[in-house]
Amino acid sequence: MTIALSRLNFRDIGGLPTIHGGQVRPGILFRSEGPASFVAEHHAELVALGFRAVADLRSEMERDKAPHDWCGADCRILDLDMNTDLRAQGEDMWMTLGRDPTQARAIAVMTHNYGLMPQAFLPHVAPMVDALLAGDTPMLVHCTAGKDRTGVVVALVLDLLGVPRDVIDADYRKSDVFGQNLVMSGHLKGDLQKTFGFVPPDEMVAVLIGVHADFLNRALDVVAAQWGGIDGYFQAAGVGADRRDALRQLLVAD
Repeated sequence: MTIALSRLNFRDIGGLPTIHGGQVRPGILFRSEGPASFVAEHHAELVALGFRAVADLRSEMERDKAPHDWCGADCRILDLDMNTDLRAQGEDMWMTLGRDPTQARAIAVMTHNYGLMPQAFLPHVAPMVDALLAGDTPMLVHCTAGKDRTGVVVALVLDLLGVPRDVIDADYRKSDVFGQNLVMSGHLKGDLQKTFGFVPPDEMVAVLIGVHADFLNRALDVVAAQWGGIDGYFQAAGVGADRRDALRQLLVAD
């Protein structure tokens, strides 16, 4: 792991074990927070890692505010809008939290939000798989925080590869570094004041900026209930058995 990027919510998902005795192959798929967090030192390290593709899960509004100005002409950007994130839905979702600024309401909103994510990503599964199988690797997948939308997308891929649920949860929980960095930045309360018109209670903020296994499990439970499991989900997305096997061969080392 390079030094500057290691301070962000950034990591290679390689090395995670699978139920079949293999492990996720390193150097192919990375996960990260978005370019709003990148400074010149991060840019240099990203270029040095030689990314050939970026799977950007943000909305157009988010992309306009923080473009990938580090990514060269040989780096393919996939705009895979997952418009379930609170930042991507405009004011309505935030206003709901503003009317009831409690921990319980934040948990309910985030749980509902995670339940929507598999369907939101479904149209984008095949383009991302196509890019991976075409050799557009290493690939960086990210949203804004790198914990919610990115957390679900990476969990779906890891589930397909046969990574156990507890290992998927453990990798997801590493994204708590994003919230920790927000708190340490000293800008969090000011940003919340601008967003809500007041500073929400700490217990509500902790839900919004943190990671919670129950949220991720909600997304995976929806996959099981609606599509009969991860293979049914990828099949519904247009990724047949042959391409699923090819993806496993690409991303798993025996």
